[in-house]
Amino acid sequence: MEGLLELGYIGLFIGSFLASTIVPFSADALIIGMLIAGGKPWICFTTALAGNWLGGMTSYLIGWIGKWEWIEKWFKVKRETLEKQKEKIDKYGPLLALLAWLPIIGDVFAIALGFYKTKPILSAIFMLIGRAIRFLIWIYIIPLF
Repeated sequence: MEGLLELGYIGLFIGSFLASTIVPFSADALIIGMLIAGGKPWICFTTALAGNWLGGMTSYLIGWIGKWEWIEKWFKVKRETLEKQKEKIDKYGPLLALLAWLPIIGDVFAIALGFYKTKPILSAIFMLIGRAIRFLIWIYIIPLF
């Protein structure tokens, strides 16, 4: 993570992207680190949001074009887990993308939304909104400390 922070905003973008795909670390820690290091809040917000959203949409796309075998191998998401999510996806559809930022389960939601072919534009919009709220909270909370 330190190496990514040394890369500045590019590191924040790359780290935020990877954190919302297959790399197990937190985009929250990256944006907090950048803010504490003196990064400009709105640039941190925009950069982290862009990277994290594009990473989430990459997971969505992998779900869309994916095969069971790929998803199990690369994302370590078992078939049973996606099948359990099917009921929620049928009920809530693209609205679940609002929760795609959540640790661990968020990646499963993004992949499942793609796998079950939910409406791509609505899924993208809701995913962007959920992630934006998450990062807005950080850029407003960190300066208070």
